[in-house]
This record gives sequence, structure tokens and C-alpha cells, in this order.
Amino acid sequence: MKNLLLIGCALLTMCLDFGPIQAAEPSWSPVIIATGNYRQQLESTPIVNRPYRPFHFYGNTVRRRHYRGTAVPTPRDLVSVGLFPIAFGSR
Repeated sequence: MKNLLLIGCALLTMCLDFGPIQAAEPSWSPVIIATGNYRQQLESTPIVNRPYRPFHFYGNTVRRRHYRGTAVPTPRDLVSVGLFPIAFGSR
């Protein structure tokens, strides 16, 4: 009975699809033009580890190709950028 349970668990584990394992993408930053310490921090960070930023087409494209394998933005990217004026406009 114990062996049958072990075999059943092994078969179940082999049938499960966990999907591709991906590295965590950087988040979006509302800062378009970086200045001061934030600019120095960004310049010392490799381009694939920098946050996505609105209107930074080259860097955002490099990050999308690195993390997703495609340079084309998804609808969620367009929504994320479109929400910045609403989310951060009151500051």
C-alpha cells in the first residue's frame, strides 16, 4: 500500500505543469527623467535590472527581450504606462 501511494504521488507530480520558470522582471518607475542619486543608481545598474520607465523605448525593449523573449509590449504594459498620470498625478 505504501509503494502504491508513492508511485501515485510520483505519477501525479510528473503530470503537473508548473509552467516555465522566469526571473522576476523589474517593476515600473514613474520617474521619466532621473536626476541626482537616483540617476547615479540607475547608471550603475545593468540595463536588464533597471526598472521599466515611460518613454524609455530602448531600455524597456532590451528588458522585454531579456525577460520575455519578445520586444513587442503586451497590453498590460500599455495599461501600466497609461495609469501613471492617474496614479501619480496628485503628488
